Amino acid sequence: MRRRSSASRHQEEMEKANGKPPPMRLCLLATLSAMFWIMIFYFHFAVLSDKPDAEHPVLYSSSSIPPEAYEVLELAKMEARTKPKQSDSNQGLKAFPFTRALRTIENKSDPCGGRYIYVHDLPSRFNTDMLTDCRKLSLWTNMCKFTSNVGMGPPLEDADGVFSNTGWYATNQFAVDVIFNNRMKQYDCLTKDSSIAAAVFVPFYAGFDIARYLWGYNISVRDAASLELVDWLMKRPEWSVMGGRDHFLVAGRITWDFRRLTDNETDWGNKLLFLPAARNMSMLVVEASPWNANDFGIPYPTYFHPAKDADVFIWQDRMRKLERKYLFSFAGAPRPDNPESIRGQIIDQCRSSNICKLLECDLGESKCHSPSSIMKMFQSSLFCLQPQGDSYTRRSAFDSMLAGCIPVFFHPGSAYIQYTWHLPRNYSTYSVFIPEDDIRKRNASIEERLKQISPDIIEQMRETVIGLIPRLIYADPRSKMETLRDAFDVSVQAVINRVTKLRKDMVEGREDKDFIEENSWKYALLEGGQRTVGTHEWDPFFSKLKDTNGDSGSSSAEAAKNSWKNEQRSQA
Repeated sequence: MRRRSSASRHQEEMEKANGKPPPMRLCLLATLSAMFWIMIFYFHFAVLSDKPDAEHPVLYSSSSIPPEAYEVLELAKMEARTKPKQSDSNQGLKAFPFTRALRTIENKSDPCGGRYIYVHDLPSRFNTDMLTDCRKLSLWTNMCKFTSNVGMGPPLEDADGVFSNTGWYATNQFAVDVIFNNRMKQYDCLTKDSSIAAAVFVPFYAGFDIARYLWGYNISVRDAASLELVDWLMKRPEWSVMGGRDHFLVAGRITWDFRRLTDNETDWGNKLLFLPAARNMSMLVVEASPWNANDFGIPYPTYFHPAKDADVFIWQDRMRKLERKYLFSFAGAPRPDNPESIRGQIIDQCRSSNICKLLECDLGESKCHSPSSIMKMFQSSLFCLQPQGDSYTRRSAFDSMLAGCIPVFFHPGSAYIQYTWHLPRNYSTYSVFIPEDDIRKRNASIEERLKQISPDIIEQMRETVIGLIPRLIYADPRSKMETLRDAFDVSVQAVINRVTKLRKDMVEGREDKDFIEENSWKYALLEGGQRTVGTHEWDPFFSKLKDTNGDSGSSSAEAAKNSWKNEQRSQA
């Protein structure tokens, strides 16, 4: 019997199916074809989609895609477009040498993430050698006793019962250099790996350095250490990361000691803050320039250096409970050589009032230089008058707030534009502002102005002042507070925030091309999100001492020189 050929069987099957291939075989072929194209498209979009399209040109067209796979392709395209990719900022971050430092911020399990500080190991001539030769740090003051106890000075005796049991020292107002450096040694997030550092600290005793040479030395001697420091730093690999813009240092003097405008031998100070490299660094000083962007104000040191949180809480409670019998008080001396000074009028007004306490600080008045006498007066007063010193600021403002006394300022440069890291921007919550011209020209009564403030408002203001105490004092550098942040902690965090913002701006390509340096004081007062400045009510206050270069002129240098003369008088 003859067997049918396979061709005849296939023809018979086709005839039975009306000339169409069997449905099951068609389904199988379509499925295999679709699976093949799905795998191709999946590999292209899922595996290669994170690379630039230019590297993978399209090798197909939509007309070549079987209908069964077209929908799959469109879905794959959609997924490829919406698939989370590495952000542009992260891609750009690879090009910056501070990548690791920024990424530490994202590590929530690391308590030091985004807070690491790298400290340069400077040659000893920039710091410790100065302390060894401490008798040369001042012409009139034996700074050896004030650099003792890690910069706090000798302990104070509580003869008048105005201090608490521990933490009180005869601290020199210009001792921040050594106090800050010793506090940094106790910082909880130090690192020896500069690549993860949020900022770099330069432990140069800039204030002590200039103190040695201001009187009787030529400009070459005055500038020598600053030039050597900059030369040393610029050779370090850490400097190249941001050209020094992540570096900061501290000087316990006013900014005008470091801003000599020319190389004339008779000009005041050194030129540290005008050196190109130093302009990139941040310098923390007890008084900053309103017109420059490379220095920042930090508090003068007070007499109180608590070792633990409880010391602060006890002191705050004590200041709340004090009976204050004087409405206002003033500790200071007149400035007869300065016709613009209102100190003489303030002293006259205080003398004529039976509710004002006056502590005159002219020659021969030893009580004015007694920490116990000063603190006793402030503790007995509701308001403490704080006019300008020889320069804008004075240590007395911080001593008075430590005593829970509400400060009265007469110039915004005395506090409001200086200590924006440490004091509230809304100055009316903790202080009273009486413009100098109200006293100088209109002979306004300070007593009447203060009497107009209601007892409830006074109570609120005093509580705010007392609440500010922790962030205005420097804790004992040999110990560490647990929950409170002192002036050191606030300053370091502010520097870190500044450097971090600068780094993020660099990564994202943001640049403030409209920044005007001579308006620096205005930028410090901007609220979050604001980037531009305009006219301000305080403009008239900062148009008097500014020379044509937008910097400190001869008046500021003269103020700095007078502050040294006042220091000389205080030691007489």
